[in-house]
Amino acid sequence: MAMAASYSSSSTVVSLPPFSMASLRSALPPLPAARVHFSSPKLRTGGGGIKALRSFSGLAPVAPFLSSDSTGYEQNFLSINNGSKFYAMRHGRRVPKLNRPPDQRKALLRGLTTQLLKHGRIKTTRARASAVRKYVDKMITLAKDGSLHKRRQALGFIYEKQIVHALFAEVEDRYGERNGGYTRIIRTLPRRGDNAPMAYIELV
Repeated sequence: MAMAASYSSSSTVVSLPPFSMASLRSALPPLPAARVHFSSPKLRTGGGGIKALRSFSGLAPVAPFLSSDSTGYEQNFLSINNGSKFYAMRHGRRVPKLNRPPDQRKALLRGLTTQLLKHGRIKTTRARASAVRKYVDKMITLAKDGSLHKRRQALGFIYEKQIVHALFAEVEDRYGERNGGYTRIIRTLPRRGDNAPMAYIELV
């Protein structure tokens, strides 16, 4: 108790100076001069006066204690230039990228279509199975037409000629009364290693 009393008596409270906006403003580095200046937007008040609005980036001002006396927009927005590229959002684009450039993606889809028509059933990832489904349906639709032009179109997409000729010969007996929906996707266990979702895609 004696030690606690002596400790409380010897302890002193240090008072800090009050928070000053002027000291903050002087401690900040100077902002670069804006190259393009725009007139600050005006807001007409009810009393007939005109009041200048502050610049905002998103929901909060970038420099709230420096934008009150600014006349331009550019100096109030953060600009990051690290060499990266910015692309617009892909609204309405339904082409699956499959993490490949266009030429490799087309070659992958052609190979999957050839193997599916050759073996009747293959195992691949769900994204690839969903992407290759419409190409397999298109090849079967071309074979149901049976014309020479459609055969040449199929020969330009499928890698093996024998599969094209066999498809055109057998498609009428197998899918003559079916209009679309020539493939079926069956989900299976994820792939061991990277846990990628897998699926079987097969001909109906």
